[in-house]
Amino acid sequence: MIDLIRGQEVLVVGLARSGMSAVELLIRSGAAKITVTDQKKPDQLEAEMAWLKRYPSVAIVTGGNPPELVTGELSLIIKSPGVPPNLELFRRAVELEVPVLSEVELAYSFIKAPLIGVTGTNGKTTVTALVTAMLREARIEPVVSAGNIGNPLTGITNKISAQGAVVAELSSFQLENIRDFRPAVAVFLNFAEDHIDYHGSIEKYFQAKARIFENQSEGDYAVLNAGDQKVASLSDQLKAAVIWFDRAPVNPGVGLENGRITLYNGKEEPLEICPVSEVSLPGAHNLENALAAAAAAWALGADPASIGAVLRSFRAIEHRLEHVATIDGVEYINDSKGTNPGATIKALLSFPGKNKILIAGGMDKGSDFTAFASLLPAEVRLLVLLGETKDQLAGAAERAGFSSYIKVESLEEAVAIAHREAKSGEIVLLSPACASWDMFVDFEARGNLFKHLVRGLQSTPDGRGGRTGGQ
Repeated sequence: MIDLIRGQEVLVVGLARSGMSAVELLIRSGAAKITVTDQKKPDQLEAEMAWLKRYPSVAIVTGGNPPELVTGELSLIIKSPGVPPNLELFRRAVELEVPVLSEVELAYSFIKAPLIGVTGTNGKTTVTALVTAMLREARIEPVVSAGNIGNPLTGITNKISAQGAVVAELSSFQLENIRDFRPAVAVFLNFAEDHIDYHGSIEKYFQAKARIFENQSEGDYAVLNAGDQKVASLSDQLKAAVIWFDRAPVNPGVGLENGRITLYNGKEEPLEICPVSEVSLPGAHNLENALAAAAAAWALGADPASIGAVLRSFRAIEHRLEHVATIDGVEYINDSKGTNPGATIKALLSFPGKNKILIAGGMDKGSDFTAFASLLPAEVRLLVLLGETKDQLAGAAERAGFSSYIKVESLEEAVAIAHREAKSGEIVLLSPACASWDMFVDFEARGNLFKHLVRGLQSTPDGRGGRTGGQ
């Protein structure tokens, strides 16, 4: 990789966090000229432009991604995740045989520590955080989590030694443009319809995810979900040793037996990790996340006692079934990371027996909301809809025989209505089933506004007494 950078001309497409981090690594690595391009206008990129203007080797193009930026002088194009793959700029790169690689591929060439890569439609962030905590508990240090979790992989290349480990959350956007990327442990959690608008078909989406395994060889590990038929079907194609996880005994791997999370290691006696009743994270989907994380951490050398200790003590991370407050007996839960129907279904099923007011809606990614809507009559008392998908979600709800919904124009209005309608013992759940980009910069901004609005309810004049249970 260094021969494509040092003294060369490089183009970076997309100025989000990963794009900016890639530019910084390219500067440190001696690129002669770096051009950055973004479809946003200058007034939307003030902070980024101010930082980039400190470097005379960096040229900035905003307000579009003109194909003429791709010339025969370029040695490399770094594509930020989320940048549409069908831009004319990329078609021109193919014609001129200029390699288009992702930011994680760029980072990989500089990382010497073993890497655990985590992909799947849902649960990536939680599993990444769990594995990181398990390795630290097992005294494998230093351990850094990065990737799609919010900390760009290029940003940690000079912060981790070969003696440590990197745990990377990897999206299909990032995996689509790899070349040599090879995790020592690659985890595929689950697969469901998502990002059809980006990839064009569900099969192309799956193929992008499956690329996480393509450079692995003997001595590496592939962690697969035995209970997901699509994911499990990959096992016969892999060169890496397969480790399974499932809600039943699996060998080799991590499964359930007599109400206990159990490690099955070849012909040796099974080892208990933790009783299911002691797992701290709520919901059946988080039990599956716990199994996957245990398998991945074990593959990299964590012991069962350390794995079990983390499963007993780990708390939900921000924007993933995050408890914000309890006000007048009503729990407010932030699951802004629920950006597809499958994630929201899992969120709804995490609180059995509880009436829920669900706030949902956002950017349309081409998702099918049929399964989501079929769950509404059993799990939701009131549905509050916003964003560009609100009419689509309302239609799906009607077809499922559910008509208890309200359409709103903003998250502020949604929270106010939920607060007014909620009764003691119920849950107000933000789990949108859609991306955030129609109204927010990202899911974090959406979740942060929700938390700000909920906490504001505690100090309103009528306040309804607003007693908080913490966060």
